[in-house]
Amino acid sequence: MADALLAAAGFIMATVALGLVRILRGPSDLDRLMAAQLIGTGGVAALLLVAGATGSGAVVDVALCLAVLAAFVAAALSLRA
Repeated sequence: MADALLAAAGFIMATVALGLVRILRGPSDLDRLMAAQLIGTGGVAALLLVAGATGSGAVVDVALCLAVLAAFVAAALSLRA
């Protein structure tokens, strides 16, 4: 079961890497904002899958902190755009 969770986390990190390409080459600010949200959401999902696979409670705390930071980034980018 842990192997399946880690494989799913790896797949999610691959989609996050594609989102990073969109941030660097995005044609508009809206594309960059959506890619930043994808990175935040994907990072939280991958960390929670890793936490479930390893049984580490500290990784859950890091995922929650990343979720809060992703919300602040979205708010800051929407005010700028």
